[in-house]
Amino acid sequence: MKKIALVLAIPIVAIIAAILALVLLVNPNQFKPLIVEQAKQQTGLDLVIEGDIDWQFFPSVGFTLGKTELKNPQGFSQPNLFKVEQVGIDVSVMPLFSQQLEIGNVTLDGAEFYLETRKDGVKNLDALQANKPQAASEPASSTPENAPATEQSEQPASAWTISLAGISITNALLDIQDDQAGTHTKLYDVSLTLTEFALDAWSKADFAMKGETNQQKFAAQGTAELKLMTGFTQYELKNISFDASYSDASNKIESASIQLDTFAFDQANNLKYAVKGTVADLALDLKGGAQLTVDKAISKVTMKQLGLDATFEGAALPQSPMKVDMASDLTFDLTKNHLSFVLEKLTANALQFDGKLDVTLADIPKIIFNLHSPEIDVDAFLGTDKDTQEKSGKQTSEGEAKSEQQSQVAKAEKEQEPDLTALKALDVTGAITIDKFKAGNAKMQNVAAKFSVNRGLVKLTSFSSNLYDGSIKATATLDARKSPATYSAKKQIKGVKVLPLLIDVAQNDKLEGTGNIDVDVKGKGLAPTTMKQNLAGTIKINFADGAVNGINVAQLIRENYAKFKGESVEGQDQAKKTDFSAMTATLNLKNGVVSTNNLHAQSPLLRVRGEGSANYLNETADFTISTSIVGSLEGQGGKDIDELKDLTIPINVSGKWSDPKFKLVFDDVLKQKAQKEIDRGLEKLDEKLGEKIKDEKTRDAVNSIIKGLFN
Repeated sequence: MKKIALVLAIPIVAIIAAILALVLLVNPNQFKPLIVEQAKQQTGLDLVIEGDIDWQFFPSVGFTLGKTELKNPQGFSQPNLFKVEQVGIDVSVMPLFSQQLEIGNVTLDGAEFYLETRKDGVKNLDALQANKPQAASEPASSTPENAPATEQSEQPASAWTISLAGISITNALLDIQDDQAGTHTKLYDVSLTLTEFALDAWSKADFAMKGETNQQKFAAQGTAELKLMTGFTQYELKNISFDASYSDASNKIESASIQLDTFAFDQANNLKYAVKGTVADLALDLKGGAQLTVDKAISKVTMKQLGLDATFEGAALPQSPMKVDMASDLTFDLTKNHLSFVLEKLTANALQFDGKLDVTLADIPKIIFNLHSPEIDVDAFLGTDKDTQEKSGKQTSEGEAKSEQQSQVAKAEKEQEPDLTALKALDVTGAITIDKFKAGNAKMQNVAAKFSVNRGLVKLTSFSSNLYDGSIKATATLDARKSPATYSAKKQIKGVKVLPLLIDVAQNDKLEGTGNIDVDVKGKGLAPTTMKQNLAGTIKINFADGAVNGINVAQLIRENYAKFKGESVEGQDQAKKTDFSAMTATLNLKNGVVSTNNLHAQSPLLRVRGEGSANYLNETADFTISTSIVGSLEGQGGKDIDELKDLTIPINVSGKWSDPKFKLVFDDVLKQKAQKEIDRGLEKLDEKLGEKIKDEKTRDAVNSIIKGLFN
């Protein structure tokens, strides 16, 4: 027994003796000059080791290195490229005999890295590359090709096991200064802790850091558990947690977090996320989750049941607060750079959508989508359906508070052409269907639209909708490839009830009837005034079975004729309305003016034709409507006036659109009536003279003399 103990003790004593001899007889600090010299040869930079190199021994062999600095080349603002306060590492000795590499705690305290780029583009890292020695040519191997490999080379790496007691990085700093780009990024208070690392076992890692770049500040911290399999071919993660914050002059993200219960390839992993903060005066609070799956080849990422629960608040929103909920599925194929997004439901307060989106990534991403909504009320969403009087009063009050200079600046900004350069970077094809739609207080049903945006060329390939018992179809093009942009539009409206449409859209009840309208216009420029000035084209209208409200042509004729005759005016309480069975016109738009010379309207007692123009820059009109009485005026109520039958009566319409003025040009009526009386008298005289004067020339001469007496 004593012999066995003696046999076992001898190697142990020998090992201890060797370690003691190494520690007691070899001073590691004597290697400082050699380390400094090799660093100079390898990097061309000066290495300064201020602290001592100390041995560590049983049960682990290792060393600690004190304060060390790698100096920067000349011409850089920072003195050091790298600096560390202390480095420590140790390795257990006994397990090495069993092919077990057991590394103790690795510590790195106060490490500082300074990466710098001067204005001339020279980097301090360039010195490392410039002084990198050329690899020496390998001497020819004296071992025959077929010679057996050494035992060490035959030993597979997998026979070794590796364990790490822990890694501790504290007080680290990374400073990146780019004078050429004018940026400065600084990461500080960087820490990393890894505990009890071993193959096929769970290890925990924690990290934290703070940073700033120019006027931006951020911080991040996180934790995760890691399992690395033998052979280093597989790994798993669990209990992953990441938290961050960010702030700059106008934004502040108080917290942004991501959590993963587990992460393993080819299986669903529960993901949760949350963000809270303020972005450009918009307060946001959002959270959600998904089932994340990544295949082993990392070629396909799937997020099932991707949800969003968010609240937005801010004065810039049409509604505040705005509640947004989303349920969707997302798939991203990395080999094809293709993203597929299926939107099961998206709600933003009262708005609701569903649909599908496909994106193929390229220099200009190709986007195809199909979107549906059961109902969209733009007015309610934007708040434009509120009391107009209250809104007008608010605007007046605000307008009075503004200075003249502010008003002029606001007007100038409004008249600038919009920046459409973003459209040049789009390749989008889309389709939208809306069951019920309301905008500008106009109500539509069964809205269907298809459009495309291709590198600045926008096309509305089709648009259709039902509205006010009728229908509308339209196409349009916007070319934003040059500035100012050009556009064109065609629209066909059929069978629309005009009165409810005008009441809803313009609070105007001046016109009734069933309308058919064809619009064909084009123009250049999208600033409001420019658009009006350059708008050109035609609008053809055809109304049936309607009325013009606000004017009773028959009553207007009665009143003016009675005043002329000095008689009392009857029927002043008659409704201001003129019925018509048909009305047609072609409106020509050019240079901010709409004009027509073929306005026609028919009714059982009136024939109306009109011509004139309206300026839609200052919203004024100057039309002359010529009315011929062909039937009994009793059809419009009131006493009949047979004396005016078959006369053409001009009515001038002028002034502001909101308050038009109607004026009957009665001088022309009197001339016509006098002429008709003359013609009637001449006819009677001609009948009498005709019997006595057989010669036609003589009869015509007499008629001319008599007619001249009345003119």
